[in-house]
Amino acid sequence: MKTTTLTAAIVLAAPAFAFAQDKCYDNAESQAAMTECADAAFKKSDKSLNRLYKQIEARLSDDADTKKLLVQAQRDWIKFRDAECSFQTAGATGGSIMPMLVAQCMDDLTQSRVKDFEVYLNCEEGDLSCPVPAAN
Repeated sequence: MKTTTLTAAIVLAAPAFAFAQDKCYDNAESQAAMTECADAAFKKSDKSLNRLYKQIEARLSDDADTKKLLVQAQRDWIKFRDAECSFQTAGATGGSIMPMLVAQCMDDLTQSRVKDFEVYLNCEEGDLSCPVPAAN
């Protein structure tokens, strides 16, 4: 019982930091409203990710092999993101808070991927450790 209570406390405390930074949560008066806030944040991050992905694809238009690797990496990353969020939120399975926690997890991981893509798009020319060529 102590483990379950501790796990629940940790799971519930982690999103509290996100709440403080997002005005949507300030106006949310129900779990459903908080879930909507989390979904909106995730959709915003996903939109940014898709925009950056398209920019990377465009830069790889002359390199079919690397573009193919990008597509596969992104498919695998999506599978990872979904599996990781299922794992992270397993303690809330069946609870009304679970959809919000899943959306927050997906948002966090998507924001991390956005940062990765931003790094790829800002590599210096000649950086052989960067898979994306510099902008023309």
